[in-house]
Amino acid sequence: MSMIDNTSQQAAGMVEDLEELVLCESFSSDLEAVARSAKVVAAMGARHLGTGPEFLVIDGVTHLRWSFGTPRVLLLGHHDTVWPIGTLATHPWSLVDGVARGPGVFDMKAGLVQTFHALAGLGSLDGVTLLITGDEEVGSLTSSPLIQETARGLAATFVMEAGADGGALKTARKGTSNYTVNVHGKAAHAGLEPEKGANAGIELAHQILSVAAMGAGATTVTPTVLSGGTSFNTVPAAASVGVDVRVAEVAEQARVDAAMHALRPVVPGTRLEILGGPNRPPLEASMSAGLFALAQELAAGLGLGTLASASVGGASDGNFTAGVGCPTLDGLGAVGGGAHADHEHAIVAEMPGRTALLRALIEAVR
Repeated sequence: MSMIDNTSQQAAGMVEDLEELVLCESFSSDLEAVARSAKVVAAMGARHLGTGPEFLVIDGVTHLRWSFGTPRVLLLGHHDTVWPIGTLATHPWSLVDGVARGPGVFDMKAGLVQTFHALAGLGSLDGVTLLITGDEEVGSLTSSPLIQETARGLAATFVMEAGADGGALKTARKGTSNYTVNVHGKAAHAGLEPEKGANAGIELAHQILSVAAMGAGATTVTPTVLSGGTSFNTVPAAASVGVDVRVAEVAEQARVDAAMHALRPVVPGTRLEILGGPNRPPLEASMSAGLFALAQELAAGLGLGTLASASVGGASDGNFTAGVGCPTLDGLGAVGGGAHADHEHAIVAEMPGRTALLRALIEAVR
């Protein structure tokens, strides 16, 4: 059998697996759907790896973990998606001209398929841990301690999130923090006696300007969701704003956190309540540099061409592994595009090569 024939056969098997995963919808906020998806993913993993995973249910969210021998390397992914149940009716599974489409196909069900096929091709699974979580798309609130516990002290984590544009590996990711600024004021009739109120809306306007001014360089501090007031003729007694923070360095995350908690009211009679804080630490480029150099070397040997790298603003669970000191390389999953968008797609012809690269990385590190 020629190399081309072998690659074509491998891609066909991957497509069958990918279709099975995409057809099992797994909206993060529907815990029953996530549980159903976990069973499908577990069964697929058992077929390829010869054994089933641990089912780890935390606050109703189902995560899966396979461990083989003494842990050395972690493969990390998630099976939940952003797409509500029923999306298949408007975004059906399809494969046309080598492009696969459907909810979650790019982010990140193709990455899961590539992971199983990479592991199935190893002579031994000793030293490998595979963790597939069920709440990445909603902030990994239940899985983050599990991720950190699993990654601590390992030689490497390979994150099977989709690649950046053109399949570039993600060698740096910004860390994220989320805040809610609540303003408590005092209601009054806006026509009869506005002076007896404490206008939470005006206070919120001051705070929005202060918050927006915290951004600097690569750090972005963005006021997002706004709310306040009850009627046109009432001085608002309450108002709030959500704040999205993205940072490239741990020191910046700490600086913004301190500045958020140092906010003070301007309008007399109002009071501030600051909720939230850091969610994911940044994946700094230093945490991926060695692994990316290794990946470049291995890709050349496999005839995959030159690998590109990208620094991205979006966070992943790889931020958590880097945060506990584990060298981390992200974006090893699908090549395609359209994460969270109507044009989400994965290029099937790229899947065997990415699978071979992952397998080579595991063999080199463990």
